[in-house]
Amino acid sequence: MVALARKTLIHEWRRFLPAAVAVAFSGLLLMMMAALMMGIFGSAAVYIDQSGGDLWVGYPGTQSIELGLPIPRNTEMQLMMDSGVGRVEPFEWIDADWRGPADHGGVSVFVSGIDAHANGMMYAHVLDLALRQRLLEPFAVIVDRADLPTLGLKIGDSALVNGKRVHLVGVGSGLRALGGINILASLDTARQLDNDNTDPGNVAYYLVQLTDPASAAVATKRLSKISGGRFAVWRRDAFARRAVNYWMFSTGAGLGVLFLSAVVFIAGAAINSQTLMAAVAGSIREYATLRALGVSIGGLRAVVLEQAGWVGVCGLLAGLIVGTLALLVARNQDVPVQMTALSVLLCGALVMTIALLSGLLAVRSLRRADPASLMR
Repeated sequence: MVALARKTLIHEWRRFLPAAVAVAFSGLLLMMMAALMMGIFGSAAVYIDQSGGDLWVGYPGTQSIELGLPIPRNTEMQLMMDSGVGRVEPFEWIDADWRGPADHGGVSVFVSGIDAHANGMMYAHVLDLALRQRLLEPFAVIVDRADLPTLGLKIGDSALVNGKRVHLVGVGSGLRALGGINILASLDTARQLDNDNTDPGNVAYYLVQLTDPASAAVATKRLSKISGGRFAVWRRDAFARRAVNYWMFSTGAGLGVLFLSAVVFIAGAAINSQTLMAAVAGSIREYATLRALGVSIGGLRAVVLEQAGWVGVCGLLAGLIVGTLALLVARNQDVPVQMTALSVLLCGALVMTIALLSGLLAVRSLRRADPASLMR
């Protein structure tokens, strides 16, 4: 019966093509939604993912980078006194106001104050040595190239940040943050741009590089004990997940995307089931003939489910090809998309579930495969 299912698909491919297209379209939508969701909400952890270091230290209970508060200045000394700590680097995060050309008005920006020297850990994965050295100039800033049209500037132009004039010395890629435009500056520049910090020695975060990165879990517990509740310690990957989960599950935006994904799944199953039912109905006399030859209704159900499985595989492959091309175009246009192997597997599982569920719904059409209908 399995061979019959494949032969029927090949011989009657025109009947099953709409079903395969429906599956491919459902898979494409799920894949694009997953890529956009991971890309958009993943940018909440861009500060962490694009930086080095093993541990992050910040204010207790901080859920995401932009929610951080200053911690005591003696935190750096406490961390350096630990035998397992190799380096400690401060990171200043400031919510600021950008005033560029008159035709662009004011823009809310995030200023990242980083160690601009060659061995700096912040943004170590996206900033080359030449860009970092440019930040050593007083009031020099760097932005993501995709944010240039919003800011209305080009390299060499100047603007006001919190009322102080800065000049754009370069652009990078992979610097975009969730919720606003990310502006990179040196620690000294960031402290001069911060109008709200009454104690310039305090910063929001410290990055810690361990002498043995494999001991991150043990070091986290050890350093948390000496904090006395004045600061919290997170492993790098755990803090990144914490930030992404906050935006995905604790805000209306993330829940809205998940709800929309459920709607796409239900709509895909409904549309695909209708196309499969139409294909089965078109072959109802053939199924009735098989019943007359002694094939059980269970055998016919197996044929339909096998056809649904093959339709799902063909649709999945088509959706994967088109989705990959769409992702390449999106990345070339600086659209925040991100896809992992796990996401692809989950989307594939959902697509196959849609196809098989549609097959189960289409099985109902076999009730009309009565051998007596051949006599009419």
